Amino acid sequence: MPRPPRPGEPVTVVGAGIAGAWAALLLAEAGHPVTIHEAGTAEMVGAASHWAGGMLAPDCESDGAEPAVVRLGHRSIDLWRSVLPNTPLNGSLVVCHPRDRADLERLARQTAGYERVGAERIAEMEPALAGRFREGLFFRGEGHVEPRVVLPALHARLRGLGAEIRFGSPVRPAELDGTIVDCRGLGARDAQPELRGVKGETVLIETAEIALSRPVRLMHPRWPIYVIPRTGNRFLIGATTIESEDASGVSVRSALELMTAAYTLHPAFGEARIIELGAALRPAFPDHAPRIVVTGRRIAVNGLYRHGFLIAPALGEIVANYVAHGTRDNEVMRWS
Repeated sequence: MPRPPRPGEPVTVVGAGIAGAWAALLLAEAGHPVTIHEAGTAEMVGAASHWAGGMLAPDCESDGAEPAVVRLGHRSIDLWRSVLPNTPLNGSLVVCHPRDRADLERLARQTAGYERVGAERIAEMEPALAGRFREGLFFRGEGHVEPRVVLPALHARLRGLGAEIRFGSPVRPAELDGTIVDCRGLGARDAQPELRGVKGETVLIETAEIALSRPVRLMHPRWPIYVIPRTGNRFLIGATTIESEDASGVSVRSALELMTAAYTLHPAFGEARIIELGAALRPAFPDHAPRIVVTGRRIAVNGLYRHGFLIAPALGEIVANYVAHGTRDNEVMRWS
């Protein structure tokens, strides 16, 4: 078994997306001199993190997630709160139209941590939805972040701790010396060929005709979507999950389905202005579970799939604890 890196050793992190940023931050807070290499620019437009929804919903998402994702997600919410105390934690609301009630009941059977809410409670939480839905599920304690706001905030916090971030600096971890944390996503297929890209598409819209306080998930047999509030009267509608590695743009079919589903949530979305159509590839292993693979002094964090912002803090904590104390999390860690 390779020895873990020693406390206080310099650490190089490859990739400044959400996984790399959290690993670097927790390593820097533990006293390690940290250097981050990022192939892209500071705007991170080529990274999956740039296009993410930013939902922090371990229970609401547990119907299709691995058990490790739920566990890591709950821990991550605590870490988000500790680092960014203003992280919105207003819960997640799931609603359905009467014809889709069976889908809501299926979700209720497959998840936990919710309370059933009726029309009156829905109207109290989200006045814009008053009179539109008879029942729903409210997942208290969940939240959301705005990726294009919190990722630069994490980078700024890293610099404040003395870490160096080198944008436009593509490197190969195998060619570096010392302790390396590889958070390149799909760029790591040279070392982890089993990774694949899963396409996710989103629509960003703007309207002052409706306001939401929390992510709202609409159950639908064809178009299960979520709508996430953003600053400036904007909303992110997402997301498709397509087994394709073509991230060149959003298909007409997907755009129509996402926007049609938003319209069925509230007709005011029909008059919204389209700001952006976006697509990105999420890195996934065949089992859709995240992995931390240790090879000597190289530590690879990957396979975050649809849950990057949900689980990256907890994965970063596992890396930092391993580097500092040799602590192992056998549910997500592997050695080669």
